[in-house]
Amino acid sequence: MKTNDYVKYMTQQFVKYIDTPRDERKERKEVRKETKTPVSQQLFGILPYGFRLWLKRKK
Repeated sequence: MKTNDYVKYMTQQFVKYIDTPRDERKERKEVRKETKTPVSQQLFGILPYGFRLWLKRKK
């Protein structure tokens, strides 16, 4: 990919972002946050989740 192509792509993405209404951008951001996996699960996989379930069951 040439530099000119990259600049063109980035400009298109920026213009598309700016053209979307602010409310829609906020809504997309909230949806992304809700569907995001926890950091502990991203770093260590399912082990922290399993450990947490085990502790809850033990109580």
